[in-house]
Amino acid sequence: MTNRPDLPPEIARRRTFAIIAHPDAGKTTLTEKFLLFGGAIQMAGQVRAKGEARRTRSDFMKMEQDRGISVSASAMSFDFDRYRFNLVDTPGHSDFSEDTYRTLTAVDAAIMVIDGAKGVESQTRKLFEVCRMRDLPILTFCNKMDRESRDTFEIIDEIQENLAIDVAPASWPIGSGRDFLGCYDLLHDRLELMDRADRNRVADSIKISGLDDPKLAEHIPADQLAKLREEVEMARELLPAFDRKSFLEGHMTPIWFGSAINSFGVKELMVGIGEFGPQPQPQNSADRKISPEEKSVTGFVFKVQANMDPKHRDRVAFVRLASGHFERGMKLTHVRSKKPMAVTNPVLFLAADRELAEEAWAGDIIGIPNHGQLRIGDALTEGEGLRFTGIPSFAPELLQSVRATDPMKAKHLEKALMQFAEEGAAKVFKPMIGSGFIVGVVGALQFEVLASRIEIEYGIPVRFEGSQFTSARWVAGPRDKVEAFVNNNKGHIAQDHDGDMVYLTRLQWDIDRVARDHPELRLTATKEMMV
Repeated sequence: MTNRPDLPPEIARRRTFAIIAHPDAGKTTLTEKFLLFGGAIQMAGQVRAKGEARRTRSDFMKMEQDRGISVSASAMSFDFDRYRFNLVDTPGHSDFSEDTYRTLTAVDAAIMVIDGAKGVESQTRKLFEVCRMRDLPILTFCNKMDRESRDTFEIIDEIQENLAIDVAPASWPIGSGRDFLGCYDLLHDRLELMDRADRNRVADSIKISGLDDPKLAEHIPADQLAKLREEVEMARELLPAFDRKSFLEGHMTPIWFGSAINSFGVKELMVGIGEFGPQPQPQNSADRKISPEEKSVTGFVFKVQANMDPKHRDRVAFVRLASGHFERGMKLTHVRSKKPMAVTNPVLFLAADRELAEEAWAGDIIGIPNHGQLRIGDALTEGEGLRFTGIPSFAPELLQSVRATDPMKAKHLEKALMQFAEEGAAKVFKPMIGSGFIVGVVGALQFEVLASRIEIEYGIPVRFEGSQFTSARWVAGPRDKVEAFVNNNKGHIAQDHDGDMVYLTRLQWDIDRVARDHPELRLTATKEMMV
């Protein structure tokens, strides 16, 4: 980090991060408040909307609004202070973890939201592991402190033990549940008081000089003040002080306490991201590292969202810019097809609203509307044949066959399934023998989402039925050996939407047998989404 040249100011002010959490920890609420403080919306729960005022704006799919969960990762850009934040909201539901894994390839840092009463939950642990694999710096926000929550030291201990990471308190809560008054900002010696009356108001901030300042007694009852002084003294003795280098290397996480629904603690967290968060980082490609300050524009697609606007069958590819200064109308090379693409109408997202992006810099996330040319893992460059690495595709854990209830619509169904496969919402396998398709997903809820989306977006009612297969593995190896294997096992072979061979089976024993009998073949559970 030390010997890299200074980034151009426009790139240096960008902060690109994702929010990860277990479902119900308050991730979508926190996203809302970020937009509120960034001046992007006037009132949380609405973006200049009347009838939809109680709906959150980062969940635009009908099912997300009905169920109150986020199932697709949406990207939002807004300014705060002197920084430009690119926030990627990820699905918290474990059934959509693959979308989340891929999203984490496009960000430079993550905010982990945990519930003050429940602590570190299973999905948080899983997502944290992915951040650990990518060495992403993590900031922690302990939410829901205005409800009955656990002891502060207990929460910090649990994070340290479960996630094996040092925790440095950036703020310290004063009371909890009904007695929660606010926080003491340890990094700036400030007292932050929560206003319970107006949820959309920023907390009052009182500048004090240390915990012995007599001004504290005017705002905090004596017993709570004594407890605060004692706890902060213990925390300073027992817990490490915040060290930015250790944080950027992924060994330490600063923790803020607050209540997102009451807009409390959110602004301090945002200031923390601006002050301490990493600038856009170099990205990995097959041949070399790509630095953000390079002059030529490069970027990769980490997500494709179909039918964001149901009136037009549009598909938007979310592109993370890895280097350069992009301007609208530029011609970029689509590396997989080696064809030039004129990017005439790139969009920036503000929750469900979008606006044309006249320009964008390394670190930004832009959307490129297209009709199926762009897929996950695709690279866009100014001519260089780059292949970005590290965007995984996972073997599905659940397989079901799918049929249109109206046989006349079978052709339309094929088109719809291919769209979802390219979007990364599901794996679609076409068996060599028999008709129909087998759809593979990571979690059962995805079948519901797919069925509802195929019906709403394409007008095709479908039925998912159990399949005779339970697992899928990609087959790789010398071409002649693969062809011989395919010919001998036609009943078990299918092709994915890229045309790659997939071995379908019911038993782990079959997979082990192939590995034993065909040492020259590789059966893999992941596939790099590379061109």
